[in-house]
Amino acid sequence: MATRRKRIHWLRAALWLLAAALVLPILQTGCVRFVNPPVTSLMLLRAMESPETKRAYQWVDLGKVDRDFVHLALAAEDQRFFQHAGFDWQEIEAARTRAARSKTPVRGASTISMQCARSLFLWPARSWARKGLEAYYTFWLELIVPKRRILELYVNVVEIGPQTFGVEAAARRYYGSGAGMLPRSQAAMLVALLPAPTVWDPHAPSPRLRRRHAHLLRMPQDLPIPGWTDGQR
Repeated sequence: MATRRKRIHWLRAALWLLAAALVLPILQTGCVRFVNPPVTSLMLLRAMESPETKRAYQWVDLGKVDRDFVHLALAAEDQRFFQHAGFDWQEIEAARTRAARSKTPVRGASTISMQCARSLFLWPARSWARKGLEAYYTFWLELIVPKRRILELYVNVVEIGPQTFGVEAAARRYYGSGAGMLPRSQAAMLVALLPAPTVWDPHAPSPRLRRRHAHLLRMPQDLPIPGWTDGQR
């Protein structure tokens, strides 16, 4: 009888833990819809990795970010951001095809929503556990948070340099100006850093970074951003 009671007790505890794990992402995503996050999981992880390096993070409203940066981030990272619901199945299938041909792991199918969820709540290391959690967070992020707010979160929490998070902090670190005053070439360079922000340096660009920067400068400038007024840069 005692053994049976212990089993029931542990089963209940496990169910409560499972329920909490399922509900926590809903509460977290609901919170960031209205509250600008003071810190993210990635910031905490980087702080533990490099405690001697000071974190740079400064929030800026989306409407005050240079329009070139937003356009180029959309063009480079997620051109169908305003059309999909968090998962770009067309790009996922293309990534699978490329991986099958090259016999390498699937890469390059993360949407801005997925990257935002990862930066806010998870960790960057690749694993099936993280991918599963990333998908779950992305589902709720898209369901609860408007697209424009997801984009605003993304440009503020994405890593753009060692211990440097968001376009405002990166613009001030690398160019000494705010996120609303970036020339197109500087905006393109910050977007070019996104695949390897802790490795690449815009002041000493590698050949690969130079090629990526040049490619971004050739990209179209007219991707629509719903709700963006003509008075904004």
